[in-house]
Amino acid sequence: MALESNGTVGTNGANTLQSICYNTGSLKLLDQRRLPLENPYLDIQDVTDGWNAIREMVVRGAPAIAIAAALSLAVEVFNVEKSFSGSSNDAASFIIKNLKYLVSSRPTAVNLSDAAKKLEDIVLKVSATTEKATSVFQAYIEAAEKMLSDDIADNKAIGSHGAAFLQSQISVNKKLSVLTHCNTGSLATAGYGTALGVIRSLHNEGILEIAFCTETRPFNQGSRLTAFELVHDKIPATLIADSAAAALMRAGRVDAVIVGADRVTANGDTANKIGTYNLAVSAKYHKVPFYVAAPVTSIDLSLSSGEQITIEERSPKELLYSRGGLGEQVAASGISVWNPAFDVTPASLIAGIITEKGVITKNGTDEFNIKDFIQSA
Repeated sequence: MALESNGTVGTNGANTLQSICYNTGSLKLLDQRRLPLENPYLDIQDVTDGWNAIREMVVRGAPAIAIAAALSLAVEVFNVEKSFSGSSNDAASFIIKNLKYLVSSRPTAVNLSDAAKKLEDIVLKVSATTEKATSVFQAYIEAAEKMLSDDIADNKAIGSHGAAFLQSQISVNKKLSVLTHCNTGSLATAGYGTALGVIRSLHNEGILEIAFCTETRPFNQGSRLTAFELVHDKIPATLIADSAAAALMRAGRVDAVIVGADRVTANGDTANKIGTYNLAVSAKYHKVPFYVAAPVTSIDLSLSSGEQITIEERSPKELLYSRGGLGEQVAASGISVWNPAFDVTPASLIAGIITEKGVITKNGTDEFNIKDFIQSA
């Protein structure tokens, strides 16, 4: 995958937007803070560039964050490999140190720490069997590149499972109208998307009436990014204010809500973009099924419930200034700000969790059995 030579937003083989443009030794990330009016790509040369891009939301979305982090280190490894004079153990230590640094960029999404742990295990295993630092570096680069290709395949599987499941669960003799929140498409992943991947699959199969997307304040990932993707793919869509969602449900215009997740705990609680919990409560009241679409890598069995999830708090500037902190001042000077990036939706409000391995349901009970699903998948 490569950057479009004319600087426009690239697409992958599925003709969906491409936020991560990578060739061995080269990584460029679409600066999503500038969409939809501009679409520049930033050259990522090392882990410092990667850390800053993740922290400043040049790249965002749990799967994309993990992949961008892994590939930023792959680029640095590629560039230092020929001049590296240490042993295989030194190479492994170099990689692990930088992985830990990258994980510190954003704490809530488990995909990043999960990817780092898997990559760490790979380099430790290789370093134990060879004295060549180059072997460790090559193993790391290959593993990071595989994460990129695997993510696209996983997202397409999520879309397929989700579309089939919704058809089987929602008894309507018409096309489906779906509401989504934040951005969970190809801009938040390596390609295709999770919740937006389900919407894409519904559209491709001719059973989507319309996709409603929220603005997703304060960073406006819905109005800037999701709307951009939907228009690009010619999917019938309507943008609404975050505060209009309950009224839309009350009017009977929503058949299902589908959102993504940055972390899913062992009991099925999920952390997602702030405002997700509001939607889940409204959906429960209006008897609209509420689904979470996420890869298995977003599931964290080490946490028993959402109470244990670390919730990132963002800069007050995102509320005090327009365009998520990038524009002019809109709030009164001196006002205090509380700006959590995520909230936790209890499992009791979730009808199903759509993964690339299938859909996790409650099977007639009030609880998810996520551990058994993971073991049997």
